[in-house]
Amino acid sequence: MALLTHVLACLFGIGSWVAINGMWVELPLVVPEIPEGWYLPSYLTVIIQLANIGPLFITLMHRFKPGALDERPVIYTIVVMGVVATFLLAFLWKHTLVVGGAVHSVALLSLSFLLSVVDCTSSVTFLPFMMRLPPQYLTSYFVGEGLSGLIPALVALIQGVGMVQCKNATANANVSMENSTWGSSGELVAHYEQANFSAQVFFLFLSVMMIVCLGAFLILNHLPAVAKERKCERYLDDATHREKAGVGLALQNSAPEQKPMLDSSESPVKEPRSSFGKGTFSSAQLVFIFVVLAWVNALTNAVLPSVQSYSCLPYGNQAYHLATTMAAAANPVACFIAMFVPNRSLVLMAVLTVTGTGFGAYIMAMAALSPCPLLVYHDMGAALVVITWVVFVLTLSYVKVIIGVILRDEGHSALIWCGAVVQLGSMLGAMSMFPLVSIYELFKSGDPCNTKCPK
Repeated sequence: MALLTHVLACLFGIGSWVAINGMWVELPLVVPEIPEGWYLPSYLTVIIQLANIGPLFITLMHRFKPGALDERPVIYTIVVMGVVATFLLAFLWKHTLVVGGAVHSVALLSLSFLLSVVDCTSSVTFLPFMMRLPPQYLTSYFVGEGLSGLIPALVALIQGVGMVQCKNATANANVSMENSTWGSSGELVAHYEQANFSAQVFFLFLSVMMIVCLGAFLILNHLPAVAKERKCERYLDDATHREKAGVGLALQNSAPEQKPMLDSSESPVKEPRSSFGKGTFSSAQLVFIFVVLAWVNALTNAVLPSVQSYSCLPYGNQAYHLATTMAAAANPVACFIAMFVPNRSLVLMAVLTVTGTGFGAYIMAMAALSPCPLLVYHDMGAALVVITWVVFVLTLSYVKVIIGVILRDEGHSALIWCGAVVQLGSMLGAMSMFPLVSIYELFKSGDPCNTKCPK
């Protein structure tokens, strides 16, 4: 039954961000059909940040009324909301209304807000729920969370989203007005190929994924065979008691706790180094852990994704799709590595964070140089940017898993704060990049067929 629980934890994790990740990868098909056009990504960025009211409410409830809010009813609510919203999105995303004298995709934007609330709130409810299971299943959850980005990307790749065919403009001289601008030059024009299936089918697929998440959550709660894997309820009661009393020491009369995922030698009981969780870490170490957590999530969830097209498209459409797909695959791979090669060293965490940040700096530099980044006319340039994206995601995803494992052993409240800091970092990253990309337009797009740069 251990394997079944691992699979269920993974499927449960997939539902965490699959809806919003699916929205992003479907943009090339959605944008041409709506009045907002390519302003939609900017609108989505703002909508996702507004949706942080969900995790803010949950965090404040746990801070001021610890133990009063059970995350299970909240999870049922948001997952069902995700199922309904993605289903409605499949049929209503093209519908528009006149608001303030302008035509807007009210249904698309409203349902996107609901899905954002679902996914943002999952950060502060799904992780604390995993406290009810032994520690080894937390990494399986993180694998599923990584797959929530990979699976939509792979489906969109099969769908043919954003696939470009470069055609000679002179061949279309008698077809449209393109020949007046392009016909005499003989340059290539990008023609986006028709998708293999519609956006409606894709959104229905997202709805099915949310149903799978709901089913996994139901089984984790109610199947007797899985119930044997759950930790006793007294553990959660003890955790709640510690939160209310503010006591860092473990209760001596409670049942012995499961061994953490990462083996640690038994040591005599020590005085708590802080009032947070079990007092394992000092205040300075906790500040370091949470700052790293916010920084890593700002980079991976907001800062670098906002410039991914600028960093990759100058090298060609193939480089862009390879970078997006392989980077999405690197996330669950990092979780698998953490499952078999666990390490909770703060020194290693710092080294990996600096390493990942260095690769992120290269990506940002290539985006800033767009449409003429380094080695733009060489295969080595395309290979380098793809490898950089993979290593960037791989290293920082490993850091996120290790921090999750460390905070999981500090108790239920620690995982709530973990989810809150994840959302805070993502929000700060998005807020910092939004004006640079959308308002001041500091980054310039590369043409998938014609990148003109000095050699």
